[in-house]
Amino acid sequence: MNTKPLRFLRRGQIVTLDGVDANRTLLDLLREDLHCTGTKEGCGEGDCGACTVVLGEEKSGKLELRAINSCIRLAHSIDGMALWTVEDLKDHPVQESMVACHGSQCGFCTPGFVMSLFALYESRAGSPISRTQAQGALSGNLCRCTGYRPILDAAQAMQNLPAVRVNEAAVLENLRQLGKPERKKTKPDAPAPDASYLSPKTLKELLALRAQHPDAQLVAGCTDVGLWVTKMHMQFPRILDVTKVKELRRIEPYKNHIAIGAAVPLADAFATLVADRPQLASFAHRFAGLPVRNSGTLGGNVANGSPIGDSMPLLIALGANVVLMSTRGSRELRLEDLYTGYRKNVMAKDEVLAWIKVPKAVKAEFSRVYKISKRFEDDISAVCLALNLHIADGVVKHASIGVGGVAATPVRARQTQAALLGQPWNLATVQAAMQVLRAEFTPISDMRASAAYRTEVLGNLLQRCWLESQGKPDSSLETLVLEGAAA
Repeated sequence: MNTKPLRFLRRGQIVTLDGVDANRTLLDLLREDLHCTGTKEGCGEGDCGACTVVLGEEKSGKLELRAINSCIRLAHSIDGMALWTVEDLKDHPVQESMVACHGSQCGFCTPGFVMSLFALYESRAGSPISRTQAQGALSGNLCRCTGYRPILDAAQAMQNLPAVRVNEAAVLENLRQLGKPERKKTKPDAPAPDASYLSPKTLKELLALRAQHPDAQLVAGCTDVGLWVTKMHMQFPRILDVTKVKELRRIEPYKNHIAIGAAVPLADAFATLVADRPQLASFAHRFAGLPVRNSGTLGGNVANGSPIGDSMPLLIALGANVVLMSTRGSRELRLEDLYTGYRKNVMAKDEVLAWIKVPKAVKAEFSRVYKISKRFEDDISAVCLALNLHIADGVVKHASIGVGGVAATPVRARQTQAALLGQPWNLATVQAAMQVLRAEFTPISDMRASAAYRTEVLGNLLQRCWLESQGKPDSSLETLVLEGAAA
């Protein structure tokens, strides 16, 4: 396949690799091509964290480091970035604290834990690390034998050792050098190569390439498409990566809404939503693990349209719109109107999802979102229910409800909304609406939950919302886990 040279920064040196297949994952490149076997291959689906590495980029003049899963990240997506693997951290405080605190037994998962801790270490810059911060940083890493207590101990102990910090100024200078185009001796009239991995830098370039290659596979972080490569062994003749498009990496606040670019990482998108609605913090923490949130994008999650994609029920409840763009122009529609069936949508072949527009919080609203899954962190929902209610003088003036895990697409609970609208916000109204909600959808049974369980839980979650609105203490799993981590 015809691809541009892959260039990235490692150990202060620019690495240039020719002929890297567009479908090759970063993990395969590391282990098989570069023989960096410290990075482990575990689940192959971004679930266990054994393959965690750290990427660095310049953001607003600062160096930003993020831990990501290399098993589902395409190698070409790190072009222009800095890369750290466990081999680069010899004699580092992270490694030393893991040894001192007995944070490893079989050792298979240890490189992934070390890399997640390295990203946390750099982000804290010598400041103390709380138990809650350590737990959040390690939410995408699983250990089968050691137990998490000594690993969390290591996370807190590493700041007490002599500091070893990344030379930010040197890395930034090298990244800027890396960003300069290579000088090549080519004929002035030579045609541009028909590359199989396309990574435009501007929205105009993206739309032109989409029009030119409507059948190219769009990627944005690859937290889902990466699974098609590793688990379904799919190969794509041409890939169009949107994550370098500068316009789509922006978050723009307006008077009444926030516009989130489709290439904004989930971690940043959720941070913005939580800043506007602090009650979403627990839900944001539970969305996958941190490496997935660092790599995946809100636009990718929405465009993918999975019926168990967690962001869509929330966005539907909040009244979000999406903006679709092509060289022909743009159009805006409600998020729930984007979907036509299981992983199908209304986008034309030359269109891309460019923006998600989320209304800002207002004083009268009462918003909650609930995720039910077998694991607290790093898991897929069995059911997700999001509610945005405006209650004034004891009456429901506005009701907006999004649901996931009960239909072929994320859906709006229109019948339940109607059952609440204009009614007094009391137990009788809620109990009646619970029955409507349970009857509104026909979920299926699968490995995550039975249809009967999903139906029953939906109604229970509406009752939970009512209890919380009445000031009842939250004794949910979220509260117990987070309070336990902080203790």
